Amino acid sequence: MPSLKEVKGRITSVISTQQITKAMKMVAAAKLRKSQDRIMQMRPFAKKLSHLLQNLSSADSQGQDWYNAVREEKKILLVVISSDRGLCGSFNSSVFKATLRLLNEKYAVQATRRDVTILPLGKKALEFFSKRNLPVVDAYWNIFGNLSFEKSGEVAEFLMQGFQAGQFDRVEVVYNEFKNVATQILRTEQFLPILPQPKQEKTPEVDYLYQPNREEIISGLIPKSLKVQLFKAVLDSNAAENGARMTAMDKATDNAGELLKDLKLTYNRTRQAAITKEILEIVAGAEALKAS
Repeated sequence: MPSLKEVKGRITSVISTQQITKAMKMVAAAKLRKSQDRIMQMRPFAKKLSHLLQNLSSADSQGQDWYNAVREEKKILLVVISSDRGLCGSFNSSVFKATLRLLNEKYAVQATRRDVTILPLGKKALEFFSKRNLPVVDAYWNIFGNLSFEKSGEVAEFLMQGFQAGQFDRVEVVYNEFKNVATQILRTEQFLPILPQPKQEKTPEVDYLYQPNREEIISGLIPKSLKVQLFKAVLDSNAAENGARMTAMDKATDNAGELLKDLKLTYNRTRQAAITKEILEIVAGAEALKAS
């Protein structure tokens, strides 16, 4: 049985940890409200633009535009969105596992040739994939330091330029989509080339009138739309991270409370056992004096 000093020290340590987890939960809750508002405002706009992009891709039957050019998938770029800090449950590990599945299954041949490049967005992704034998683009990992559309746009520009130049034949984004505080949905979405709108029965074909002309519309609209799609994924991941951290810290606080109950019970039992032992020793001494 541990001594009273040891149990008391553990109780003090758990109380300190519980105070930290409570504070982290409150901070995550404050950040979640802001990040949740941003993604909820962005989603309708991003969804409409994505639908427009797919329709434009479907309308081009010849497939001559750079954004929907389907090539042999020799070189792959995976954009992995994680967090900068830990203590958010399985938020990061789920993204890493999904990326490793892509490397081991879908792109196993390209990975063997070292033709799969990882672009991490977030410190944890940078640390995880830098330890693997994979090409890593480490120029944009600190995007969450001061998250903005401009910083996300720089990443999208790099992706578009690399795809247009033939450096990458396919670009995919792996991230956690925010659903609610306790739930994040793992997403793996194709960024480039843009997939055409899936044909449905009894759906009329979309025919666009381009003004002033098709080339100017495509050159101006497509890059902006792709930047919005990437920014939406980053905002989703940011909101999901705050939700995951809030949930994890809430559970940690509850677990600390349960541990405190057990430790206090152990402390009381140990103290009672020590008092009982002292009483027995006193009674034994008194009996010995009587016998003498």
